Amino acid sequence: MKFKMVHENYNVADLQKSMAFFEKALGLTEVRRINGDGFTIVYIGNAESSFVLELTHLESHPQAYNLGECEFHLAFEAEDYEAAHKLHEEMGCICYENPAMGIYFITDPDGYWLEIVPSKNK
Repeated sequence: MKFKMVHENYNVADLQKSMAFFEKALGLTEVRRINGDGFTIVYIGNAESSFVLELTHLESHPQAYNLGECEFHLAFEAEDYEAAHKLHEEMGCICYENPAMGIYFITDPDGYWLEIVPSKNK
């Protein structure tokens, strides 16, 4: 039996703010959208992978989500790690760096952690 990962979900308080962040920080754009009664789901991705991030906005939940201790993350491989780091520094979204491991983390507008790793092809 085989399983293919297809998406991960993040619930977001401000859909437009989150979409703008993910496009600027990681180059992710809208792939498809579901508009429902009281909710909007937007799938974002890029040409580098078929995996998408599902952003869910519930009209009845505009406040920040409780992410607990945030002991989870989604990782992104950066083709140009130095340029990515510079962009994220300028955006002010780097929340943790581990130079010994050669990685760092950024946070999105809702506090989700996103790991940035250098390309293995370098």
